[in-house]
Formats: sequence, C-alpha cells, structure tokens
Amino acid sequence: MSLPAQTQTSVAVIGAGIIGVTTAIALQQAGFEVRLIEAAEPGGQQAASYGNAGWFSPASVVPMSMPGLWRKVPGMLTDPLGPLTIRWTALPRLLPWLLRFLYAGATTSRVEATARALRPLLEPGPAMHAELAAAAGVPELVCRSGAIYAYPTRADFEAETLAWRLRRDNGVSWTELQGDALRRAVPALSPRYAFGVLVGATGHCLDPGAYVRALADHAIRLGARRIRARASGFDLRQGRLAAVLTDSGLVPAHRAVICTGIQSRDLARKAGDRVSLESERGYHVVVAAPEAMPTLPVQTSDSRIGTTPVAAGLRGAGQVELCSIGAPPDWRRADIVQAHLKRSYPGLPETLAEDRLQRWMGHRPSTPDGLPVIGPSSASPDILHAYGHGHVGMASAPMTAQIVRDLLLGRAGQWNLGPYSPRRFNGFWPRSAASLERR
Repeated sequence: MSLPAQTQTSVAVIGAGIIGVTTAIALQQAGFEVRLIEAAEPGGQQAASYGNAGWFSPASVVPMSMPGLWRKVPGMLTDPLGPLTIRWTALPRLLPWLLRFLYAGATTSRVEATARALRPLLEPGPAMHAELAAAAGVPELVCRSGAIYAYPTRADFEAETLAWRLRRDNGVSWTELQGDALRRAVPALSPRYAFGVLVGATGHCLDPGAYVRALADHAIRLGARRIRARASGFDLRQGRLAAVLTDSGLVPAHRAVICTGIQSRDLARKAGDRVSLESERGYHVVVAAPEAMPTLPVQTSDSRIGTTPVAAGLRGAGQVELCSIGAPPDWRRADIVQAHLKRSYPGLPETLAEDRLQRWMGHRPSTPDGLPVIGPSSASPDILHAYGHGHVGMASAPMTAQIVRDLLLGRAGQWNLGPYSPRRFNGFWPRSAASLERR
C-alpha cells in the first residue's frame, strides 16, 4: 500500500518510559517530527520508570556482575528470599543469559571497562534531569541533595574496595561520615549503621511516575504526536523504513527508535538483531506518612535496598528476581523490603496499616553485561535501538536521548558506541566492553 508523503523527517519513538519520553523531547527540539507510540499511559505502573528508587547517581557505574559472583549462584537457587534469586522453573530458559552475566563480571578488567562505558551516560544525569524538570514545569520533582551509602562498620565499607575504586576511577567523589557525623546527616537511621559515605553529586526524583508523565506532556507541547497503539514490527522497503506496524495500523515514519524496555527483544529481532535481554524483576514498598524517614536517599550495605524520600512517603526499592516475565509476583519479596525499612528506621511502628502501604513489582530490562543497547539495527540504518538500561534507566535517560539525537543527525562521531552495540551478542559469549571500546 502507498503511504502519505512526509515533508519533514519523521521519527517514531516506540515506548513512552523514561528513555522514550526524553528521546522524544530531544528529537522534537532537534527539528524532527516525532510520533510517540505507546499503548499505555506514560508514567503508569506498567513501566519500570514508575517504580524504581528514583536515583540519578554517577556512582551507579558499578555493574551487578562482579568478580566472584559465580560462587553465590547455588545460594541464589536455594534461597528464594535472598537479595538476588533465580526461580528454578525459569532456569533452563535463563541459563544462556545467566552464563553471559557471570562471564561479563568474571574479571576486574571487564568490570573496569563496563564502568568506563557507563560513566558518560551517568555523570551528567543529575544536572540534565534538573533542566528537563524545569522545562517541563515540574522543577520540584528533582532534588540534588546527594545520597548516602551506609555500612555497619568501616571494615564493611573497605570490603567493597573494588566497587569504590571503580567509582573513584570514574570521577565519583565522596565524603566519609563516621559515628555522630552519620547520625547528624540521617538522624532517623538505625544506630547499627556506624559508617557511611555521602556522594554529593547524586540526585533523586520525588515521583518518577509523575515525572515521566510530565515529560511526555512536555514532548507533546513541543509538537510530538501521541499515538495510542502497540508496535508489532516494521514496514521495510529495500532496507529503508516506510512505517511502523501497530495494532492500530501503519504509522508512517522515516526513522524509528525502539525504547520499549523489557518488551524490546521482539522488536529488536524484527529489526534484525538477537539481543540478550531479560527482566531483573524488582519490588518496592512505599509507606505513607512515615513516622521516621531520611531527608536524602540512603542505601544500606547489608540489604542493597535503596530508601528514598518521595512525595508519597518513604520508598524502599530493590531486590533482583530472575524468572519468566509473566510469572506472578512473589510478594514475600516486597515483605523483605518492608522489613528492611523497619530495621533501618526504627522510628517506624512495628505494624503498619495496609492502607498506608503501596507494593509494586516491575521489570528492569537488563543485558548480561550491564550496558544498554544503543545504535543502528542490522536490518536498516533507519531503526535505532535504545533500551536495556537495567538498574540505570532513570539516571542515564537524558544522555541516551542525546546519543540517539546525534545518531539521527549524522553527528555521532563524538560517541564511542562500541560497548553499546546491539551486535555484541552475536556470539554465545558477548564481546566485552573492553574489546569494543575503540570501535
């Protein structure tokens, strides 16, 4: 069938999570005609953007897979309530991803390269989010008060030498807080934590769902067109994009950007790439009107759960559960988060009424090497990948949007895109960030 003529370069941004809406804004500002394709409401509970801890942290350069993690795999399989668990029933399907995950963090040189690749995405995040929030009319949703990593003792901090060296080597600085200094910074925190470090460059969002909605509205005010549909494929003609296929018909476009989070794998395959992408399912609990809470984000070393003061109260977010995307939530994992909140902030009551609690489960779209997928597809240079940000989607969204913009403007030479290449998964063992740094 013939398609209507287009006088301006049109771009279909598929997905309206944090990556999609920031990309839509950047492209609309660059002069493209943007069609933002999303079946659900932006900022809704279906999106990973809705329920994360809300941190914009340059310190998040440390990947999940680190040297020695393989020793903990038996425990992951036998402890369903550990901080990282794998459901037995999903193990056969997850095994290729899991082996790649362990391989990516098997050596110090590999995690060093991963951290270097994450730095340019994360470092500018807090300032860029502040600018985006102001432009969208919601400056109050972004705070830049820093974040604290709390430990029972200084020895516990020193046990994470490699992680903190990766941060230091990638421009992250911090202030040590011991004893009374930590108490003054976070009076509500349990006295079991006697040592902490304040990463002052960290920011956070008071309502990630509302923020994504506000950014989507801002993109539309700038001229982006919202299309309520679910993308299913691409109409390619001699290798060039003519339209995006959706459940509501064809959406004509010269270019397309896949930003559909955990749903991106199927679209990526239709764009010619077999990307290794799985869900690291995470949980959150929000306590309304808490009797005790921190004034800035805190992560404790013994739980890896981030606690964040948000508009709705106190949010605890964390856990990693590897299983089938469609498997029902294991709400015991939310109970773990809730119990951690009580241990960390003893001023909270022993029992909380159900109407004061909100529980959520969502899907972090994660690659085994901890790096996003950004770059042209194999089927057509007109289709770009921009997803797979795992734990750092919120923090890295503005810079991802800038990279996509520069790719579409033909000026991406300033970026080293090798580590994010969709083709790094062509072999069973993905090429490491170190091997792709100079490509």
